[in-house]
Amino acid sequence: MISYMLRRVREAIVVMLIVSVVVFVLLHALPGGLIRSQLGLRATPFAVHQLQIQEGLNKPLPVQYGLWLWHAIHGNLGYSYKLNQSVDALLGEAVPRTLALAGTSTVFALALAVPIGLYQGTRRNHVDDYALTAMSFLFYSMPTFFLGLILIIVFTTVLRWLPATGPTSVAPLWTQLANLVLPIGTLTLVSLALFSRYVRSSVVDNLIQDYVRTATAKGASKSRILLRHVLRNAMLPLVTLLGLSLPGILSGALIVEALFNYPGMGLLFWNAAQTDDFPTMLGTTLVVAVAVVVGSMLADILYAVLDPRIRVA
Repeated sequence: MISYMLRRVREAIVVMLIVSVVVFVLLHALPGGLIRSQLGLRATPFAVHQLQIQEGLNKPLPVQYGLWLWHAIHGNLGYSYKLNQSVDALLGEAVPRTLALAGTSTVFALALAVPIGLYQGTRRNHVDDYALTAMSFLFYSMPTFFLGLILIIVFTTVLRWLPATGPTSVAPLWTQLANLVLPIGTLTLVSLALFSRYVRSSVVDNLIQDYVRTATAKGASKSRILLRHVLRNAMLPLVTLLGLSLPGILSGALIVEALFNYPGMGLLFWNAAQTDDFPTMLGTTLVVAVAVVVGSMLADILYAVLDPRIRVA
């Protein structure tokens, strides 16, 4: 088990190094160069030369990469001259809000998807199974922004129950719960459709296995078989899916944050793209990439913990 975990950590480190190289190359491929993208095309030669020395851009590229990587590891992701703040300070404010949005919606989606998928698996090919399947396909095929707009029309314009905008950045999130309902609800419905389908398929596959017939022959109750045996095995593909779906969840969070004006990492990236704030855009890209790699690694490790059949070399 230890060797398996160490191997996954090594693989994650290699992938993150590759991502860092890609981001570093993109930094140096910016229109007008890295200096001009930060200071603007009208910057004086003295200002350009001063920033080159300050950021070590007058040194060979391998040395520049080493310095940039060292600063990135220590949280220094550059400076946003558009917002007059360091990128790490901007991300320090935005990342917790995005984690709250994506994390809460994922927890809600899992809490609903597991019982729904388990119920559908036991009611395979019945009318209620078809109805839930149709709803899952509807939400899964619907673009995130379109689903968010429908929720705004229904709950804000028609029913007038909830505000159409997300929480503001000047007050804690827990004091603005009404503003969180629609952003979290949008992400939850999209993830719920995907997770419930996988749980259903996994439950159906496990119900025809020999261990289920053996447990039934021994007189085990249906609820005991489902909860003690089938559910645990059915959760294994969901663990893998959760790690693989992390990029989709974060990309959905970007759309939701832009739609509801939610002050998170997605809205920060959206505003940076509108103003050509390249250091902020690439700093956000690096953080998201690292989060995806770490999430996939944790999913692999959790899969090994849940499934003792995995052989570790």
